[in-house]
Amino acid sequence: MTPRKNRLLALVAAATFALTPVIATAQDTPHNWTEEQIITATVHQAWLLSGKDETNFFEIVKELAEISAKNRNLVLPDSPEAGKKAGAYIKKEAKADHDQLLYAIVDKSVRMTGTKAAAAN
Repeated sequence: MTPRKNRLLALVAAATFALTPVIATAQDTPHNWTEEQIITATVHQAWLLSGKDETNFFEIVKELAEISAKNRNLVLPDSPEAGKKAGAYIKKEAKADHDQLLYAIVDKSVRMTGTKAAAAN
């Protein structure tokens, strides 16, 4: 495996370990991608969209997790254990296929760790 691929996988894992505590805080910082672009991006394409920047890539992962949780009416737990579980899954899946959609990986991770949101009255 090339150093570039190792760095990308390490980034995916690091991003998801800290994913759950930060999901609730939406980022208003402008970026160079659209929601449509990141939803359809592979792991590798998302890395390129991020400008090969770890902070930007983490923002993409967080944005995808927010989209998934909202669409599925799930709340992500605020626990290190949940973050580790999500991170391990995303790292494994990203390593297996860099051409897989990043959203598909993040979405499954959200489904594995999220709980049903309380119904609105």
